[in-house]
Amino acid sequence: MRTVSKSIWKAVIYAFLLVIAVFALFPVIYILLGSFKSNKEILVGGLSILPTEWHFENYIQAWKLADFGRLTFNSIFYAVVVVGGCVVTSITAGYVFARGTTRFSKVVNAMVLCSMFVSIGTLSLYPQLSLAKVFGLSGTLWGPIIIRVFGMNATQVFIATGFVRQISREIDEAAQIDGCSFFKIFWRIIFPLCKPLVATTGLVAFRTAWSDYLLPYVFTIAAKDKWPLVVGVVSLKSSGEAVSSWNLMLAGISISILPMLIVYLFLNKYFISGLTEGSVKG
Repeated sequence: MRTVSKSIWKAVIYAFLLVIAVFALFPVIYILLGSFKSNKEILVGGLSILPTEWHFENYIQAWKLADFGRLTFNSIFYAVVVVGGCVVTSITAGYVFARGTTRFSKVVNAMVLCSMFVSIGTLSLYPQLSLAKVFGLSGTLWGPIIIRVFGMNATQVFIATGFVRQISREIDEAAQIDGCSFFKIFWRIIFPLCKPLVATTGLVAFRTAWSDYLLPYVFTIAAKDKWPLVVGVVSLKSSGEAVSSWNLMLAGISISILPMLIVYLFLNKYFISGLTEGSVKG
């Protein structure tokens, strides 16, 4: 009887996970299949998912119209700098919050954690852009880069703090006896132990940077040669012969999501490792 109940429970769990997988994968499948349709079929084709005619030329046209070579370079530059900066700032902040004993570090840590539950959305765009104009950063990607790197992403800092707390403090004490300072311990000892955390933080930062649309668009709205790939892909909707060329935009989106999938496939095990090690008390 117990075996039967376990089997039923497993079947319910697998059915639930299957439903979640369908809802998660359906938008990706729809985008991929829709990228091979004509614009007319997308607009008046009803609920049909498979294209009646396969238009592979959508990809060629999207590549030419959006200047994918330049846009891809801009996105790679933007993502690489943001990832590198976020890895350094978030892990450093995590180390300070995990090892710091001053009241100031505790107050700042509490403020960062509270920001996880408060979202000001687009309200910060105008003051950020105004400040960027003062420093001559408007019209470039350096404005969004500085905001993403030094904006103290609460999720990344939270993961980093939890991970560093699992590292034994005895290592710090042994290094202090040998004459290491607070930040020398971090650079020489703690940071090399954070390889899973680097992968986790880097993947989260890469996902944010690669799919970032609004912030780079606002800062580079008048400089199309500085647009990242996502901004250029969205602009494809109004670049064809029709009023809204959804087929070209879906083809561009299909191309733009490939790097994210490749990076996730390579770093998936490190991503899971960094999350789990930072969430379990050792």
